[in-house]
Amino acid sequence: MATLLAPRTRLAGPDLARLGPNWYAAVMGTAIVANGAAALPVDVPGRTGFAQAVWALSALLLVVLVAARAVHLRRHRAEARRQLLDDPATAVFYGCPPMALLAVGFGTLSIGAPLIGAGPALGADLVLWGVGTLYAVAVAIGIPLLMITRHRLSVLAANPTWLLPVVAPMVAASLGPALVPHLPAGGARVALLYGCYALFGASLLATLLILPLVFAGLVHGKLPTLVLTPTLFLVLGPLGQSTTAVNQLADAARTAAPALAGPATAFAVLYGVAVMGFAMLWLALALAANLRALKAEMPFAMTWWAFTFPVGTLVTGAAALSRHTGFGGFTGLAAGLYVLLLGAWAVAAVRTAAGVVGGRLL
Repeated sequence: MATLLAPRTRLAGPDLARLGPNWYAAVMGTAIVANGAAALPVDVPGRTGFAQAVWALSALLLVVLVAARAVHLRRHRAEARRQLLDDPATAVFYGCPPMALLAVGFGTLSIGAPLIGAGPALGADLVLWGVGTLYAVAVAIGIPLLMITRHRLSVLAANPTWLLPVVAPMVAASLGPALVPHLPAGGARVALLYGCYALFGASLLATLLILPLVFAGLVHGKLPTLVLTPTLFLVLGPLGQSTTAVNQLADAARTAAPALAGPATAFAVLYGVAVMGFAMLWLALALAANLRALKAEMPFAMTWWAFTFPVGTLVTGAAALSRHTGFGGFTGLAAGLYVLLLGAWAVAAVRTAAGVVGGRLL
């Protein structure tokens, strides 16, 4: 009888009040694993099936996360407002949602078409690229505006997460060219090509404006906690993504503006090789810093997803250079980087799943 009258223990559900935009990094990191597999310049048995399975997982994660964020915005408006307007450390992660939309949209067109049909795949990518691009531009304008007018920040405390809002348009620039051949010949194709070049320029110059501040902040202020050490990998994002963008735009120019195809390809190769050289230097620095942090018992956090998407952009960038140059060194580089990406994604995914099930992350 006492047992029947005893109060029932209520199982604690996830605390969606703490669900921030940084969670979209898990979608980005998963989508780039699929997109990177499809872009690899080497044929590996089972590659297509694996890419399709991971793309499907990324699409599912995107749907679940969008639904969860909708609940968060409806039930926890005060917290959502605080995250954006009063918490600069969280606000910069608003660069993640548009990149997640863009990455999943591209995968839907390039990987998911055989599964869902060419027409639905194209329609989905058109919607996701359009929404993601508008979102990316809004974030690239809005977050720096908040940093200037509202957020309390010090340049000496700058860290690589400051790059997230301005990198989003570069993702749109690199994934938009895939839509060019599907548009009517003429003005629509040219407009999209030039629009993507404009997005490339806007993001590149904004990155060049912020990157010196980030390095100055790292030198003067250091990373305040061990869990921020993985964010060093975020510097690789604009490097790999811009390399991917110029090479994809060169391919799109063949159907949109044939007269520009030759110069665009030459620019893509020269720019891409130079930027990839700096990316390898920064990758070595980031790896050394993170190995040092791991020895100091760096705890798992959602920042570990920074190991995935930026490295994935290097995979697609190296694969594009391999395609345009025929140089085997870029083929090997793309394959080696993909192995690194795959290992990082597996660790981040398993640790995230365990953290969600155990209740620590939410």
